[in-house]
Order: sequence, then structure tokens, then C-alpha cells
Amino acid sequence: MIDTPRPTRLCVLDLDGTLADTAPDLVAALNKLLAEEGLPEANFDEARAFVGLGARVLIERAHRAQGIDLADADAIALTERYVAHYASDIAGQTQLFAHVGDALDAMRKDGWRLAICTNKREALASQLLETMNIADWFDAICGGDTFAERKPNGQHILKTIAAAGGDPRHSVMIGDSPPDILGAQNAKVPVIAVSFGYSNEPIEPLGPDVIIDSFADLQAQAERLVGTNHS
Repeated sequence: MIDTPRPTRLCVLDLDGTLADTAPDLVAALNKLLAEEGLPEANFDEARAFVGLGARVLIERAHRAQGIDLADADAIALTERYVAHYASDIAGQTQLFAHVGDALDAMRKDGWRLAICTNKREALASQLLETMNIADWFDAICGGDTFAERKPNGQHILKTIAAAGGDPRHSVMIGDSPPDILGAQNAKVPVIAVSFGYSNEPIEPLGPDVIIDSFADLQAQAERLVGTNHS
């Protein structure tokens, strides 16, 4: 009897609020920008809830909280200044969430491929992962500007899967917020949500397949979902 090779399994991970606690550096860069504008610092908890939606949204929400609606040209210019501040100290306070290293190392040793699918700019995502010395964990690093689409558009996830050499039928998405969950559902890929991320709304009503409280539970849940994903 000939053994059938096991299909390549792929774990696609969001970055901010899922893989790493990046909020301290993101909000620090925001506050540098606000100080330049002569504005008070942003409320950390409020700003933290919007960091997964991209730099421009974060900046617009921070200004709106202070009664300022930015014109399009101003939002674009401020976003570029913000990105420069962030890139200058991209991992000063950023840390991986608990058990991430052990979980992903175990999955890689067991034959899983890993990929990043984030709404963060690809260059910033790559810079962050390289600064943290973990870029080589991933078979693809795809940002919000890598393709024409971005989460919650399912094509962002599907094209990331393709870039990593995976197959949607044997892939799972891991995220913390609506763009991740809805994007995976739009891509018809099972999705695991983490309970400790940056979502600005409750994740349970969005209907992720599983919610985990720790990366220690990731591999078992991912294997269960991928094993039953035959669509």
C-alpha cells in the first residue's frame, strides 16, 4: 500500500494584535505626530482598537476624537509623516504575544507553512519582522499594498495563500479583528480568532470558527479545522 503524501498545510497570520503586540510603538508614533500638530496625546486604549485598520484610519480617528475632520490631502500627508516616525523605531516596545514562538516553531517542524497577511504596508511588515529576527519564519509576507485588494476582501487572503505556495482547502487564517474574520469568510477559509487582540468590536458575533485565548492552543485547533476543510 502506497502512503498518500499529506497536503501542504498553511497557517496565515495577521500581524498587529495577533502575532505581535505592536500597539505601544504604533501609538507612540501617533503621539509624536499629534505633538507636532500641537494636539494632545491620543487615548491609548482608544487608539489601540484602531491600529489594525491601517495608518490612515488610525490618524483620521485620532483627529476626529479631537473634533478635527481631515481633508483628503491632509490625511495623506499626515500618514506619510506618521509612517516615517513609526519606521524610525519600529520595534522599540513591540513584543510577540505569549507562546507565539513555541507554537509557530512546533508547526513549522510539523510541516506547516506560515504566511503573514496584514493591512500594514508590506515594507513596514517586512521591516518589523526582520528587526525582530523572525522574517525567515514566513513563506510569504503580504501587506495592505501588496495586491489591489486588502482585508476584508477575501482575495487578499487567497493571494497570500498562493504567494506562500499553499492551497485554500488546506489553509487557516488567524486574526484578531473584523477584517481578518470577514476576509477569511469571504475567502471561504476557516478562521481562528484570538481573544486578546485589537478589535474595536466584539468578535464573537462575527462567527469565527474558533476563538483561542492563547497561542498554546493554536496548532490543535488549526489541525482540526484544516482537517475538516474540504470545500
